Amino acid sequence: MKLTAEQVRRVAILAKLRISDEEVEQFSNQLSSVLENIGQLNELDTDAVEPTSHSVSLANVFRIDQAETVFTEDAWKENAPTQYLGHFKVPKIIEE
Repeated sequence: MKLTAEQVRRVAILAKLRISDEEVEQFSNQLSSVLENIGQLNELDTDAVEPTSHSVSLANVFRIDQAETVFTEDAWKENAPTQYLGHFKVPKIIEE
């Protein structure tokens, strides 16, 4: 299916794109090629193929939601370059 220049301009307007006359010709050829490739998919016999929303079967990928202690207070304090009253101490970056 060959797209006309008018059809390409209409698509550009709908997509809120400004395209030049050279681009109209270029996009006409490119979009026509894409539509031809999609047209080939319509020729496939898919009667025996069960409809699906995914190409592979899905399984629950979530882990059990349970609270865990990842770090103890002493563990994160060991990684702090400096600390003050149980908190990270960082340089002041906001000027008064």
